[in-house]
Order: sequence, then structure tokens, then C-alpha cells
Amino acid sequence: MTAEPGIRAEAAAAFNAALAAYAQGQHAEALQHLDAVVLDAPLLENAWLLRARCQVALGEWMAARDAFAKTLRLNMANYSAWLEAGHLCRQMGELQQAVMSYQWAIDAAPQRYEARLGMARVLAQQGEWAAAEQAYADALLAGQQGPKPEPRPDIPRQIHTLMGQYWLELGQPQRAMACFTQALAALDLEPEMTAEAALNHAAEIHMDWAMALLRLGQREPALQHLTLASAATREVTLGRLVSLSFRNNFWQEAVEIARRAVALYPQSISALWNLAHLLAECWRMNEALAVLAQAEALGPVVGARALRASVAGRTGEVDRTLTLYLELARSDATYASSAAMSSLYTDQMSAQAVADLHRALFARLGEGARSQDSFVRAPLAGRRVKLGMVSADFHHQHPVNIFMQPVLRELDRSKFEVFMYFTGVSHDEQTLLARARVAQWVECSALNDVQLAKRIDADGIDVLLDMAGHTGQQRMALFGKRAAPVQMTYLGYPGSTGVPNMDWMLGDAVVTPEGCESLYSEQVWRLPGTVFCFAPEEDYPFPDFTAQHASRPLTFGSFNNATKLTPHTLRLWARVLAAVPDSRLLLRAPSFSDEGAVSSFSERLLALGVDLSRIAFRGPVGLTDMMAEYADIDIALDPVPYNGGTTSLQAMWMGAPVLTLMGAHFVSRMGASFMTAAGLTAWIAQDDDAYVAIAQQMAADRASLLALKQGLRERLQACPAWDLKAHVRAIEAALLQAVH
Repeated sequence: MTAEPGIRAEAAAAFNAALAAYAQGQHAEALQHLDAVVLDAPLLENAWLLRARCQVALGEWMAARDAFAKTLRLNMANYSAWLEAGHLCRQMGELQQAVMSYQWAIDAAPQRYEARLGMARVLAQQGEWAAAEQAYADALLAGQQGPKPEPRPDIPRQIHTLMGQYWLELGQPQRAMACFTQALAALDLEPEMTAEAALNHAAEIHMDWAMALLRLGQREPALQHLTLASAATREVTLGRLVSLSFRNNFWQEAVEIARRAVALYPQSISALWNLAHLLAECWRMNEALAVLAQAEALGPVVGARALRASVAGRTGEVDRTLTLYLELARSDATYASSAAMSSLYTDQMSAQAVADLHRALFARLGEGARSQDSFVRAPLAGRRVKLGMVSADFHHQHPVNIFMQPVLRELDRSKFEVFMYFTGVSHDEQTLLARARVAQWVECSALNDVQLAKRIDADGIDVLLDMAGHTGQQRMALFGKRAAPVQMTYLGYPGSTGVPNMDWMLGDAVVTPEGCESLYSEQVWRLPGTVFCFAPEEDYPFPDFTAQHASRPLTFGSFNNATKLTPHTLRLWARVLAAVPDSRLLLRAPSFSDEGAVSSFSERLLALGVDLSRIAFRGPVGLTDMMAEYADIDIALDPVPYNGGTTSLQAMWMGAPVLTLMGAHFVSRMGASFMTAAGLTAWIAQDDDAYVAIAQQMAADRASLLALKQGLRERLQACPAWDLKAHVRAIEAALLQAVH
């Protein structure tokens, strides 16, 4: 792209400066130069096209559309402008406009393949499979002929690969694999490619193929393709393989590949960063920080502060974590959710202060939101309610999956048509199970919030259910702008989101008591019993608690993440151990696979006067093994202020009563909710002294404790709060009331 001849020297210089800034990714600076260009040379076609590109990069979509329009008014045959306008319309969810733009591009340059491939993608998004396949074939034909005068032999491979990725985005793995087969075959026909380049291109295709197989639940064949991809030598390819392996629970393989990348590129900041980040995710904190320091010795590391915040959280330094994330959020709003989540772990803030922080962090999400009365829906009389769910977490061991699979199974299909908007990138047999349990499954990981909102509206959703809150892969911005006439949050986040336009949250009489409305930005619908119903579909054999259990040294325990083991929690548990001589404390957490974490927590407990011979640290195991190990615990200790959720209900299910301290807001009242619903209010403390006294009292009567443990699961199954069908009917009632 160059300035056209005949324009003034000053305008040409400004245009060249804009080009240079754009090439460096300095889009705002490029726009400043272009302002001068279009004032001086308003008919300069390339200036308007470059302006549109800068505005797309900055997310200024409406302004970009105007710039594309001005470009095309100057030259209706500008292929690039029509092509890129089509891409922009697709990003904006304007699929029919995208089709029209791509068609104009095809008409302008029928020998080019890019617009035909864009057409295939958008037709596939519209569900026009046959037309999409034809556009794909047309793109391939154009690509095989190639641009004149020098055809590019790599174009067919790229077309096959991109079309396969598009099919994957839409949840069409079989179609995707057919494309990847063709891509590998095309790779063999690229005569001038070096062996190493071919190896790396093949690795990229094998990764895509593995993703398709994972969507189909074919884990072993997927692993074979990932193994083939591991022969790659290019740094960016290895980085992608690390990410893909990790998020599909091939953790050990991911670490090996990341180490290999560092060995191949020892001076690469990005390779070291990838390894450091992965080690932190695998709970190897000390090594993660050491590798991060290696990267920082080579130069500035984007994300270093965030990684340190994450490590601090995973090792129980909750107040430092909150401070770091709040600092990051001041300059980068993407860290607001991390700051919000961190505030739940500290007891240095009141419940009201936490609620106020949430409102302040997310007030901006409501700016420019759609009004509730702008949605047009058919009358509810005589039809089912269209229920949309937004989640990324239907995969093995995730709490949302554990609690929601039975709910999906029991939902009344005569009242609800369920649409699952799946925003996740991890797929396994649980993902397939959830998919089979809903009427409509929409793969959304590749959709931005605008595209997803338009899809939700096109589906006519009556009530949209968030199941992530501020956890990973959430879509809080989508809810803030309002994507449905009624919006509700449940399960994924233990408390109020603080997000504007989130109309309802589900709670219960204990976690969200009457009189605490100032703590919630949403209206609260209180479910009977307890907010979460634990009805696992897996069969976890109940331990055989014999008389021997009453004679062994009493063991307290916690299987909560180390993030919850706050200074307050450790002080409290140290007092419990002092009050119950000869007792032991078993701590299981992912962090305790790391010797550094064990050493750190050992030092903290030692400073509190705890004899470390009474402490056992255990690292992560599979869910079935973890459930069986609750037999080693006599009494589960609930952390403060962030109570156990899933872990407490699992402990109770396996016969371990939970000693809990009732706090002031949702996250610190979950234990009280569970124990109240179980009729075990004697296990709920109102302050630290009561917590210690209850521990001492319950530990002293081993016979009564054993009797309680032996009958605890039967007790729960007889309680209304553990009646799954009743729980689902209560959720249905809340949903129906919200939309009427």
C-alpha cells in the first residue's frame, strides 16, 4: 500500500508515517497521522482503507465500517476493502451483511480465494452446510490456480486447514477432520518446502486433528496426534502444543514440551514465560518463580506481575494477591474479575466492602447496555420457555459439571427448551454427555461477545443463565450489556457478581439471608434447603467405618485449595490442634505436590506452635481416589472466610461432618447452609472461640462421632436438600417466576 501520485508532499509524508506506525502495531498513532492525510487528500483511497484497518484493530467497529464505506465509494472494485468489510461484519454478528460483502469481493476479483473462503465460513455459521461446502470448493479451485504470475503451492494446504478450523468452531469435528486429511495430503505436494518446515506445518495440522478427536470423545487417538505434533521444532508451534495439551489435562506432557522449547530456545523470553506460567498452573510455585526470574533477566516480561499475583494466591498469600490484582485492574480492566475473586478470600474486608468493590469494578460493563424492553419474544402462553445457559466448564472434575449434569438430566423438557452456549476449550466425555442432554448445543469459544449476543437473540432466549461469574472463561461483559430479557447467575460464583443487568441470583435462606440485600446487586431467589444439591452421578463407595475408627488418633482434615488456607484459617486450626491433644491434621491440595508450598505452609504452622509431626500434606489425585481418602478424616475443618463448597459436600457425602464458622456473606456462609440443611446446626460456630470449643466437644465423644459418620450419607439422602428432583423443580420455579 502506497500513497497515490499527485498528492501533496506533506500528505504523502503523513501517509508513510501512518504506514510505519501501523506496521509496528501502533494503531492509535497511525490514526493521528491519517487524520491529517484525509483532511489534505480526502480522495486518497488507500488512506481510508488503512484508517479502517486501524479502527478494526482498536475495536472501533462502527467507525471502521464508515471508513470501509468511504473507501468503496472511491473505488467499488477494491477487493481488499470488500473482503475486510466482510470480516468485520462477521465479527459484528451481521452475517447477512458479511455474505453481501464477500460476494462483492468475489465479483471484484473472482480469481482470489480469500473472499470465497470467508463466504464458506459465514455460510457455515448460518447452517447452510451445502452452500458452505460449495464455497469451500470454489475457494480451493481459485487457490489451486493461484495468483498470477506465480502460483503458491502452500495455498491449498492453508485453505484446507482454515476450513477445518472453521468447522471446529461450529462443533462439526467430522467435517473438520476431512479437511485436515486433505491438508496433510496437500502438504506432501509442496515441493520446495524443507523437511523441518514440513514437520512444523504437519504438527499444526495434527494439533487441529487432535482437537477434533477430543470433541468426539476419542482421547487416545487425540493423544497419538499430539504425540506426532511433539516432534515440532518451531517455538510458536511448541507454545501452542503446550497450551492445547494442558487445557485437555495432558499436564505432564505439556511440561515436557515446554521444557523442550526452553532447551531449543534458551534465550527466548516467551519460551521461558510459557514454562513459568505452566508450572504455576501445575502448582509448582517455586520453580515457576525461578523460571520467571530467568525470563526477566533477558528483558521485560508481559504478565510477570499477574503471574506473581497468581502464585501468591495459590500459596495462601491472599492479601498480597488482592493488592496485586487491584493494581493491575487500574490499568487493565481484564484483571477486574481476578481482583473480585481475590476479595472473597480475604478477611481484611467486610462483606459490604467486598460487595461495594464488585459494583465498582464492573459498573463500566453496563455502559451502552441494551434495554430490557427492547427484546421481542412470542407470548409465553402455550410454548416452552427458552432457557439459555452460558458455561465453559462441562468437563471432568469441574464443580459446575458435577452439580449441573444431574440438573440437565432432570430438567422438565415439557416446560423448557435448553440452549447451551459452550464457551469452553476443554472437551471430554462429560462434555459429550452434557451435549446429549440439551436440545441445542452451540460452540461459542470462537465467538466474541457481540456475535454471541446476536446468536442468543436470534435463538429467542427468554432467560439466560450464567454459570461462571468471575471465574475463568467467563462472559461477564456479555451479561453487562444484556443479551436476554432476563439474566440470572447460579453455581459458578459464590456470591453476587456486581455486574449491571444481572437480574437474579440463586441463593438460599442461609447464604443469602433476608435483610442483607445491600450485599447483592441482583435480586435474590432463595431456593429451599441449600443452594447447591450434591447428587453425584458417579458411585463413590461409602467407607466402612468400624469401631477401629473411634480408637485411632482423631484426624481433622481439609481438601480445599491452598488459596483458602489464609492466615486466619491457619491460626484457627492451630488452636483446634492445641485444644485436641494427639489429634492430627491432613491437608490435601494441588499445591502440595510442590515441595516449596509444603515448606512454606510448614513454616507458617510451625510459627503458630504446631508440631509438624501432626501434619500430613498430600498432593492431587484423581477424583475417585480423593473421595475414598475422606475415610482418613474424622472431622472436616472449613476454612475462613472462603468456605468449602464442593469439597464440604463431598466430605459430608463420604461420612466426614464439617465444622464451620458462619461469616457475613455468601462465600463464608456456605458451610452453615450445608450443615443447617443436614440438621447438624451444632457444628456451626459463630466466632473463633466457638469453633475451637465445638471441635473439642465433638472430638471428645468418639462414640457419638462414629455413629454420626456411619449414618451420615443416609441422613443426607433423607433430607429434602439432597432430593435432586425437588431441587430441580425449585430451580424451574425460579426460572418461570423470573420470566413471567
